[in-house]
Amino acid sequence: MSHVVIPAGYQSTLSLYDTQEAIALIKKTFQSNLSHALHLKRVSAPLFVDGASGLNDDLNGVERPVSFDMLETGDVAQVVHSLAKWKRYALQRYHFPVGEGLYTDMNAIRRDETLDNLHSVYVDQWDWEKVIAEEDRTLDTLKDAMQRIVTAICVTLDLLKWEYPQVPVSLCRDITFVTTQELEDLYPGKTGKERENLFVKEHKTVGILQIGGKLKSGKPHDGRAPDYDDWEMNGDIMFWDDVLDCAMEISSMGVRVSPESLDRQLKLSGKEERRNLPFHQALLRGELPFTIGGGIGQSRMCMLLLGKAHIGEVQSSYWDPETKDACEKAGIVLL
Repeated sequence: MSHVVIPAGYQSTLSLYDTQEAIALIKKTFQSNLSHALHLKRVSAPLFVDGASGLNDDLNGVERPVSFDMLETGDVAQVVHSLAKWKRYALQRYHFPVGEGLYTDMNAIRRDETLDNLHSVYVDQWDWEKVIAEEDRTLDTLKDAMQRIVTAICVTLDLLKWEYPQVPVSLCRDITFVTTQELEDLYPGKTGKERENLFVKEHKTVGILQIGGKLKSGKPHDGRAPDYDDWEMNGDIMFWDDVLDCAMEISSMGVRVSPESLDRQLKLSGKEERRNLPFHQALLRGELPFTIGGGIGQSRMCMLLLGKAHIGEVQSSYWDPETKDACEKAGIVLL
């Protein structure tokens, strides 16, 4: 069963018709802002990949991909969780130069996703990836990209509110950075999510850095696959959502692993069997470019900018009868 929260007194400020128009405006405006901010070109991307290639993103390492066999060949394909690894191959194949990158519309099915106000089994995001020089594999490079994305989101909100002045949302344009260890030190005894909520509520727009490795407590802040982000140079962009009174993650991103950091993280995570996969072998041989990249949630962003209470108000997905009934009674229209 889904876990739905109905905010007291919630009412959408836009009609269903205007909501659809506003979603189109947000998506058109933001992807233009993003491409200019990070020097990205749009490319086409796969809905599924060869299950034996190692290209699929395994997220926290426990989620099951949706798989199917192809009648013609008998091969097994996996619907992507994200395109974190595929993009790096694409940059090499398309011969992107240093300083340039790509973005694409990514649609995925995450069958093991929790269903609540912010999560759906259907995932839509802008996946992006950019070639960088080896010497630019730094936290400063990551922070610069995160601030550029925040600015692109806020500029999108400016245009949205010019078109729909009744939208009540305001965002902080300046991002506050904090590492996961600093969060643990600030809020000992709290869970990772509790720390995020406490810090983001105070600072409004936050970049949480260095996710995946174990902290002083012996536990990681959150799970992160060992074979795409460098755990020392990755992060999440979060905004405070006044409607749901919680921190909302909009983007997960990072400087991607080098051969050395991939080797180290495979050992730390106990995933050394992945060394035999084609993607990992190419990376360990140094055949792939150094990159930075991430994913930016399309429906999440529409939720945030439009002041919606449920992700089902901005995307069509599956919801259990209890959720649909609760939303209908509260006047929340699910697409």
